Amino acid sequence: MTTVHTLSSGSSGNALILSCGQTHLLLDAGISCRRITLALREVGLTLEDLTAILITHTHTDHIAGLATLLKKRRLPVVASRAAAADLAGRLPAFADCIRVFPASGQFTLGDCCITAFPTAHDAPGACGYRIDTPDTAVGLMTDTGYVTPAAQEILPGVELAVLEANHDVETLCSGPYPYYLKERILGSGGHLSNEDAARFAVTLARSGAAEIVLAHLSRENNTPAMALSAAQRAFSAAGLDKDILSVAPRDQLSRAYVPSGGAACRK
Repeated sequence: MTTVHTLSSGSSGNALILSCGQTHLLLDAGISCRRITLALREVGLTLEDLTAILITHTHTDHIAGLATLLKKRRLPVVASRAAAADLAGRLPAFADCIRVFPASGQFTLGDCCITAFPTAHDAPGACGYRIDTPDTAVGLMTDTGYVTPAAQEILPGVELAVLEANHDVETLCSGPYPYYLKERILGSGGHLSNEDAARFAVTLARSGAAEIVLAHLSRENNTPAMALSAAQRAFSAAGLDKDILSVAPRDQLSRAYVPSGGAACRK
């Protein structure tokens, strides 16, 4: 059985754990090692149980706890070539832990077949992941200014999707952020808006997604109600079941997401 928990999701830090059999993958380590350890304990795991860490990109809210975690356990840290090079420069003491996934983006860790794909974000080698297990398929895409062609090709067919819905455009534009920061967030290398997330969520639902978790919500420019409402409106217009939508908690461990489909490993 495959289970997914978000440990934290938002500007204050991001981390997610996916478990399948004896394979336990930590996706990003953007919160403290202490918080990661406590969250793992709540789901019956320890650092010793982790198989590897997958990094989406090297912004602080995705790697803040990585150095301390690696001091406690020297795990493989898997990333794109550009992200791995940036990590090695930032964390030279742990360069031997860093692994580059193949140029094809496809590799295997334990019981998981993983396909990485590029996202549109202002960080070296930023990517998202599709993870196929013997019983299902899970997709993670956060920190992207738009839905890239690779994401449009690779993510449809997942049963569970964790999808960025970072900001409400009107709230961002009328809010207190300086102009340059608003431009960055709204730009092609920024973050996905509620409306753009909603449109892609419809695509994923039509392709078989049974649960879509909206994630990486801005604390200043979004609320769970805004993100959920935008997605629900899009689902209603498309005649889709709104009950498959939910929002990941910003600063605490989520409930267990337990997809139960029969997706085969993507080749």
